[in-house]
Amino acid sequence: MAHGTVDKGEIMDQVKQQIAVANAQELLTQMTTKCFKKCINKPGTSLDASEQKCVSLCMDRFMDSWHLISRTYGQRLQREQSKM
Repeated sequence: MAHGTVDKGEIMDQVKQQIAVANAQELLTQMTTKCFKKCINKPGTSLDASEQKCVSLCMDRFMDSWHLISRTYGQRLQREQSKM
């Protein structure tokens, strides 16, 4: 590759990585917000046992849902691309 030539594949890889980081940040933000609202009634300096359990279960359910949606969306994209 000549000096100054843009490698489109490399740029696409960088964009995909940036999108993946942005998606992970958004997932963490949404999960934190939703689980905090659901589980923490009286914010304080620490979580009691019931709050800890609620947050843990909430995060597990959130991640399971996110994985299901991601998998379903990926399968749908593959079906749509195969029709083209």
